[in-house]
Amino acid sequence: MGTLGILVNTDRHAAHVVGLARAALARNHAVSIFVMDGGTHLLRDAALADLASLEGVTLSVCTHSAERHGVSLEALPEAVVRGSQLNNAMMNHQAERVVVL
Repeated sequence: MGTLGILVNTDRHAAHVVGLARAALARNHAVSIFVMDGGTHLLRDAALADLASLEGVTLSVCTHSAERHGVSLEALPEAVVRGSQLNNAMMNHQAERVVVL
């Protein structure tokens, strides 16, 4: 099956991100999540950050955005990729569909 991309750029909808990711996984889709801008605040939600440890999920965060918004990345699981807008571009290139929240 294909890959669902989820771009998270606001500090709302954490439950929706988790729900969409789990629903896609249940249907044998891979999930790629990129978190940037205000969305970096949602990484404090363990349910969202823990998605990175699930098989079939790639979760990356723009470190520049996190720094700009005062969000520490130290407590995140190691599976969360500390990245840049390159990770966003790669997700958009590889995903069959992208949802923006």
